[in-house]
Amino acid sequence: MRRDVLELRQFYASALGRAAREMTARKVVEAWGDAHGLDVLGLGYATPFIGALRPAARRVVAAMPAQQGVELWPADGANLACLTPEDALPFRNAMFDRILAVHAVEESPDPLALMREVWRVLAPTGRVVVVVAARNGAWANAEATPFGHGRPYSRRQLAELLREAELEPSGWTRALYVPPANFMAGWAEGFEQAGSRLWPGFSGLLLMEAVKQTFAVKPRAARVRVQAARPALNPLPAGRAPVSKAPAPAATSNLLESSTDRPSLISRTL
Repeated sequence: MRRDVLELRQFYASALGRAAREMTARKVVEAWGDAHGLDVLGLGYATPFIGALRPAARRVVAAMPAQQGVELWPADGANLACLTPEDALPFRNAMFDRILAVHAVEESPDPLALMREVWRVLAPTGRVVVVVAARNGAWANAEATPFGHGRPYSRRQLAELLREAELEPSGWTRALYVPPANFMAGWAEGFEQAGSRLWPGFSGLLLMEAVKQTFAVKPRAARVRVQAARPALNPLPAGRAPVSKAPAPAATSNLLESSTDRPSLISRTL
């Protein structure tokens, strides 16, 4: 069962939620920059993280699952958020260059169907970042936070899910090393710097980026054989022996085949 949108809003208004937002949004900006001129979709409850992309991006839209509920976003302008079923996003094919999925996969009743919809609305060579609770992190067991509900993922499990949805993982990173307690929020920056060096395997969140790969295949030429026509037999005058002639050699056309070019895989580190 998904967390209610009011519960999510309340968490990100707390000191611990603000720390989680800052640590996670930093990783997204490191991966995408300011998304200048791009179309960006925030899926799940991604509004705390995609707001920083609005000034430079061409379009930023928030899609929130029906079981979670939707809120008016942003507060300072026209609404850019919509309520949507998970397995039927109300967007045309290949519409978005970047998709950020937060609080989307862990509590989904069908994560594969959700990620296949992500593949559908993602542009060719577009990139998606999926943020989930890390299976071996303290935040996966903190039920007082939204990351303590649903299914946490290991890096291998998340990569397998993305590949099943025909998305190719291209990089991953971790975030949120601070313990999930409000009184520790003031130490979040120190924990982030030390944790990534001293205990990198015990982060609270796992972020994985994947690319939508498309290949253009040229059609192969069909084999064509053309045989020259033989002359028809003419009637012979009486008393004249037939003259044998060697059959004309068969003429064949050249076989034309075109090679298939495949673009090299895009690989980058998040």
